[in-house]
Amino acid sequence: MEIKILSENDYLETLRLSEYAFQYHVPEEKIPSRLEKLKSHKLLGIKEENVLAAKLHIIPLAVHMNGDEWKMGGIAGVATFPEYRRSGYVKSLLIEALSQMSQDGQIVSLLAPFDFAFYRKFGWEILSDVKRVTIEKVNLQFLNLQPGSIKRYAKSNHHDDIEEIYRKYSQNYMGLLVRSTDWWKEHVYDEQSHAAVYYNSAKEARGYILYTINDRKMDIQEVVVLDQEARVGLWNLICQHDSMVDRVTVNLPAHDPFSYFLNQPKLKTEVMPYFMCRIVKAKECLERFPFDRKAEPIFLHLEDPFAVWNNGSYLIGNGEVKEYKAKQGSQCVNPPKKGIRLTINELSAILFGYKRPVELFELGLIKGAKQEINQFETMIPQLKSAFYDFF
Repeated sequence: MEIKILSENDYLETLRLSEYAFQYHVPEEKIPSRLEKLKSHKLLGIKEENVLAAKLHIIPLAVHMNGDEWKMGGIAGVATFPEYRRSGYVKSLLIEALSQMSQDGQIVSLLAPFDFAFYRKFGWEILSDVKRVTIEKVNLQFLNLQPGSIKRYAKSNHHDDIEEIYRKYSQNYMGLLVRSTDWWKEHVYDEQSHAAVYYNSAKEARGYILYTINDRKMDIQEVVVLDQEARVGLWNLICQHDSMVDRVTVNLPAHDPFSYFLNQPKLKTEVMPYFMCRIVKAKECLERFPFDRKAEPIFLHLEDPFAVWNNGSYLIGNGEVKEYKAKQGSQCVNPPKKGIRLTINELSAILFGYKRPVELFELGLIKGAKQEINQFETMIPQLKSAFYDFF
């Protein structure tokens, strides 16, 4: 079995495999544009007798990490024809993808899983939870009138103010995608999307909702606000649709306070995991992470069987990260006995802000003395993960 980086000559065959595996059809007139988009991807493939059997896409992207931007490899389009399944091809492609991302300087990776348990085996972990709130028409009750105003936009007249709101909002989160203007137009909007922006009395853009309306249902895909005034102002706009809709659904990060401030907060709410993340280059991530640098140094003993360059011990503290290089898999050269032992899954969940060290310790997923766990807990700022996109 040989893994190859696929060329433009393979693009059409790649598209055909996607159509078969994901059960969709690309109209003939749209094929050239779809193939053109593949030029920005790194495509890994496995062929059997010169026929493409399995493939994987790496999309070069970036994510916001508490005011910083980290290069990210987006894993997408993982597919195998049924006759080649259970041959270990996807495992081999994922391991090679980790190597390729490391070489390309992509220090983290995200993906949308078909099965969380499957990708957990290879080191990806839950990135965030999404909350879906359903509001019946009877509960569209206005709050206090706000002094600002609303402007509506669409894909055809997308405005820089929307991008600026999203950028400012992203500074306080871990994992939100860095969006270019092209990404907004090609991947965020669809042809029916509306973006309503709240402007305060100083004409400053302070929040937006992205939504569609069909069959008397309002579906809000994004609520991005910078203050409570914008949150209330946009809620009142939603209520203004009471003659047009019978139901409103709202997608939110799980920790968003939406509904708490409403007159009727008792609403149908579903919470479920969304997207997965993985550290690709541990040392660089640890060096860039906003630890409390004044805390006492602590050892982390990291295990990563599928990205072996991460295996080893890391001393964190005093404003620096020292690496004790691994030798023979996860066995370190003279590893200290004290410290915290964890896998790449747990470290990914901690650095992206999805779980806290104490939580993972109580679940038995990280090991160490309670004092060291508490010490590690104090080093981690109070971070929140979030993700709205799909690829």
